[in-house]
Amino acid sequence: MIKKELIEEINKLKSEKNAIILGHCYQNPEIDEVADYVGDSLGLSKLASQTDADIIVFAGVYFMAETAKILSPNKKVLLPNKKSGCNMADMIDIKLVKEFKAKYPDLPLVCYVNSSAEVKAECDICCTSANAIEVVRSLGVKKVLFAPDCYLGSWVQKNLPDVEIISYTGYCPTHLRISPDDIKSAKEKYPNAVVLVHPECRPEVANLGDFIGSTTQIFNYVEKTDYKQYIICTEKGVVDRLKLQHKDREFVLVNDRIVCHNMKYNTLFDVLDVLKNENNEVFVDKDVAKRALNSINRMISIKSSKVTV
Repeated sequence: MIKKELIEEINKLKSEKNAIILGHCYQNPEIDEVADYVGDSLGLSKLASQTDADIIVFAGVYFMAETAKILSPNKKVLLPNKKSGCNMADMIDIKLVKEFKAKYPDLPLVCYVNSSAEVKAECDICCTSANAIEVVRSLGVKKVLFAPDCYLGSWVQKNLPDVEIISYTGYCPTHLRISPDDIKSAKEKYPNAVVLVHPECRPEVANLGDFIGSTTQIFNYVEKTDYKQYIICTEKGVVDRLKLQHKDREFVLVNDRIVCHNMKYNTLFDVLDVLKNENNEVFVDKDVAKRALNSINRMISIKSSKVTV
């Protein structure tokens, strides 16, 4: 089946089954051609919850589909490819998060949304990479546990020096592939370019950025500025989309290894298959979902919260 026929069949099934397709911005760009919404995980889940769709096809990774199910418990949530997991989310589970909390009793736990439903259910409040600083500040305490991303925790610590951030040891293997030397080499080739860095990067990388922000914040920064060249220090999918959106500017991926292979598993064939057969359905235990939703809602209730990432 050629690509055009695939897209036509997917769109036909979407209409027949009252389904919507969510495409995370780290996906292969071909997914955008059938996606109703493209963006970041929590923002996509929120958008889906506000629709009257009966079926959500989430072209992303497993924890994102879980979040969509938590926010839309009465909708059927499907994951195109079951191999699409998250290495960071897999670094902590229910047993490990309980052990982490037990080492530091009575301290609140802030949980990055890049985690399983069970882990979200064990935390006091969730955060995104866009609002982690605001979330921690809102707690009004001197010590906070932060999981699972130690580098996002380091970024929060830098911005809130009066709060002690005790971070779990998780990290994003994709962002870890970016080194300070990568940025220095790119700057030698593109001396007039601005450097945009995701806060999942190591501190020594973030320190070299002209702007540090979440995926959506990076897109917004480009939209609001008029530089001619940008060095992008996050997953390749961001560069792919920036090139499509701003053909008059140059976007340089800091190195060619910044690819999340888990995010690339989903294909148009997979999307068509789950729409046809309604397989790979995602379920979340009702008690877990209720407690995880409480943690998400606490974050959303923060007035200054930016919940797009």
